Amino acid sequence: MSQSVRTRPEGSGQALSEAYDTALLDLDGVVYAGGNAIVHAVESLATARAGGMHLAYVTNNALRTPDTVAEHLTELGIPTGADDVITSAQAVARLISEQVPAGARVLVIGGEGLRVALRERGLVPVESADDDPAAVVQGFGGPDLPWGRFAEASYAVARGVPWFASNTDLTIPSGRGIAPGNGAAVEVVRIATGAEPQVAGKPLPPMHRETILRTGAERPLVVGDRLDTDIEGAFNGEVDSLLVLTGVTDGPQLLAAPPQHRPTYVDADLRGLLTGQPEVVEADGGFRCGGWTATAGAERLELDGDGEALDGLRALCAAAWTAAGGRDVRAGRGEGAGAAGALRPSSRGGLL
Repeated sequence: MSQSVRTRPEGSGQALSEAYDTALLDLDGVVYAGGNAIVHAVESLATARAGGMHLAYVTNNALRTPDTVAEHLTELGIPTGADDVITSAQAVARLISEQVPAGARVLVIGGEGLRVALRERGLVPVESADDDPAAVVQGFGGPDLPWGRFAEASYAVARGVPWFASNTDLTIPSGRGIAPGNGAAVEVVRIATGAEPQVAGKPLPPMHRETILRTGAERPLVVGDRLDTDIEGAFNGEVDSLLVLTGVTDGPQLLAAPPQHRPTYVDADLRGLLTGQPEVVEADGGFRCGGWTATAGAERLELDGDGEALDGLRALCAAAWTAAGGRDVRAGRGEGAGAAGALRPSSRGGLL
């Protein structure tokens, strides 16, 4: 994928599982939600794997170890080894190891996933700013992380100790709703010290580098549900991406996506790995996909036709992205933009 401005979702004459050798799959919102497998995920991944596609699971959550993640996926019916899991803890541990001496002490503000990743790189996790750490690292530590841990990080960072963060996601989904993520914890230390950490996780290059090093992928496809981490990470890594609509991104957000948040392909769920992708073509002063034609007027998007609702969304994306070009825009609430929200045909030929 080039870094040129994408103006429409692409088509593919091959099933994506045949066109790419490795799927780099986000977890929450793509494979599972609230700990349970998302509909069609288990059977779709099994079919892709049986066809020869390598499946790798890439997560910004630094709390759980690869072993723990692999066990969870296997319990869901997705046989997975620890080597198939790449975490932001592993990415940040490599980043630290390249900047401190072998065997150096690292002050850990986070969970077991960080400690295991640091030991893998020959570094020594410590608990106090008084343990003479060569670096400080923050990763998601779960809801029970004591407030005093942020003080330990602040003491060391204020002394000039290099500061690293596994990721800066401000929120994380939970079974009860949206909770503060590691980015919120990073903000606490930033406010206390005025410093800025080096960040490893999606969408930044260290995470992509870690993933490629561990998987050996030659034709990777990033599969995710978030525009600002998964899809932007693919953009930064100059690889193709598939957005699935089983997580946080809805139609209006997709229509308003700036260039770095525009996926190569869009599909409803992981069954999209097993099929080709329809082409969006210019037609009648707009863009046609399947039975739908979308146009961008002066103040709103318009959609006419009939057929698969998802094809209508693809056509709307082409109209919206072309009209926006390289600009960062907000989705309007015109007929097409509002219609994209729930992906079902309306009685008047739009999408509701």
